Amino acid sequence: MAPDSGTGFFLVLEGGEGGGKSTQAGLVVQWLREQGRTVLQTRQPGGTPVGSRLREILLDPATGALDPRTESLVYAADKAEHVATVIAPALMRGEVVVCDRYVDSTLAYQGAGRAIDASELARVAAWATGDRRPHLTVVLDIDPEVGLVRAGRAGDGHDRIEAEPLEFHRRVRQHFLDLAAARPAEYLVVDADRDPATVHADVREALEARLAAVAT
Repeated sequence: MAPDSGTGFFLVLEGGEGGGKSTQAGLVVQWLREQGRTVLQTRQPGGTPVGSRLREILLDPATGALDPRTESLVYAADKAEHVATVIAPALMRGEVVVCDRYVDSTLAYQGAGRAIDASELARVAAWATGDRRPHLTVVLDIDPEVGLVRAGRAGDGHDRIEAEPLEFHRRVRQHFLDLAAARPAEYLVVDADRDPATVHADVREALEARLAAVAT
């Protein structure tokens, strides 16, 4: 998949549980707006009215076990609606889109986590999103043992995904790192086991350079 060719800038925050994606998204959005940029902050799943309903199905423990293919297709449906109605229009307006999770989460969680063939998932995700890729993906990397404790401490409880065994989350983490290693020009891997201000400084430095490059 190639980076999006729209007039805006597409930033995605990825990583395992408890890495601070929501916190970093908020800090990045605040900084960008202080720079005078028009920013759309969103997330997957759940960035649309339809997506919010799908998110409930996907994360609610009451849903119980889903066949991995079913789960993957529900995530793909969320992405298709989200890109078509939220992300693509914002990019065409020239906005900066900051998204909490995107395609790589499907590849990591349903691919490595659920052991679905990565190439099959990549084809489904590319079709669902119109092959739209971020200009920059920031992987907030953290040891799953630390991240899962953080997620619980933050009051998020344990949804269907958090409740998976530790080995599942280790596979997810490694896949995020593998994706970043395969396309280093499109990724930034940040040690998320630090205070939020320090993590934000690293993200901001990389983002400044990428925004400048796109502008020229």
